[in-house]
Amino acid sequence: MTDGLERASGNDVLIEVRGLDKAFGDLQVLRGIDLDVKRGEVVVIIGPSGSGKSTFLRCLNRLEDPSAGTVRIGGVEITGHGVNLPQMRSRVGMVFQQFNLFPHMTALENVMEGPRTVLRLSRGDAERRARALLDKVGLSEKAGSKPANLSGGQQQRVAIARALAMNPDAMLFDEVTSALDPELVGEVLTVMRELADEGMTMVIVTHEMSFAQRVADWVVFLDDGVIVEEGRPERIFHRARQERTRQFLDQLHWDAELA
Repeated sequence: MTDGLERASGNDVLIEVRGLDKAFGDLQVLRGIDLDVKRGEVVVIIGPSGSGKSTFLRCLNRLEDPSAGTVRIGGVEITGHGVNLPQMRSRVGMVFQQFNLFPHMTALENVMEGPRTVLRLSRGDAERRARALLDKVGLSEKAGSKPANLSGGQQQRVAIARALAMNPDAMLFDEVTSALDPELVGEVLTVMRELADEGMTMVIVTHEMSFAQRVADWVVFLDDGVIVEEGRPERIFHRARQERTRQFLDQLHWDAELA
C-alpha cells in the first residue's frame, strides 16, 4: 500500500517491475510485485527473513527466472526469451552477502576481470579503471592482496568495486553486511552512502534500519512475498499505516532517534 502523492514526480523510471511472481515448486515466494525504481533513486527493501527480499533482487538480474510478470530495465524487457544475459547483467551490478571473490586473484585482478572478459577493455584500460575504483572504496594499498589476506569488510568493498567496474546503470545490494563482524559494518555502509550521495541508482535489501532511514528515497516493506506497504522513509519508520509494518519495526528494537 502506498500514497502515490508521496513519490517524486517524473517519469524517468530505470527499473519497472509488473506482476512479478516466483515459485519454487509448490512454494510461492513472490506474489504480484509491482515496483518502479527511478534513475538516481535509492530504494530500500525491508522485511522478515523468508519474505522474498533476496529472491526479488535475484529476479531483477535474472539470477532467478520469474514464474510470471515482467521486469524492464531502461525500457527493455529482460524477462523474455533471447535476452543477452551477460550484457544485461553488466548494466545491473549485484553485491551479495558472501563476497564471491576469486580466491586465486588479487583485489586488482578481481576488479579487472569483468571489464576484461565482458566489456573487452584492454588490460591497461581495465587496470586504470580498477585502480581508480579501489581508491574510491579506500583500498588502493590492498591492490596486490588476495582475498585470504583481506578482512571481511575489505573483501566486501572489493566486491563493490568489482560491480562498479562494469559501469552499471544500477546496483543491487543483498544484505551485504550480514556476514561481517559488527566493527566492520560501518566501512561498507560508508561506501554505499557515498554511492547514494553521488546519485547511483540502488536497490538495497538490509536489516540496518538506521542506515536505511539515512540513505533511502523510498522504502518497501515486503512480507510473505507481497508489498505490504511502501513510502518515504520518514513515514514508514515513524508513521507506518499498516499494523504488520509497525509490528516488524517494533520487534527490531532499533533506535530511530539515532537515524
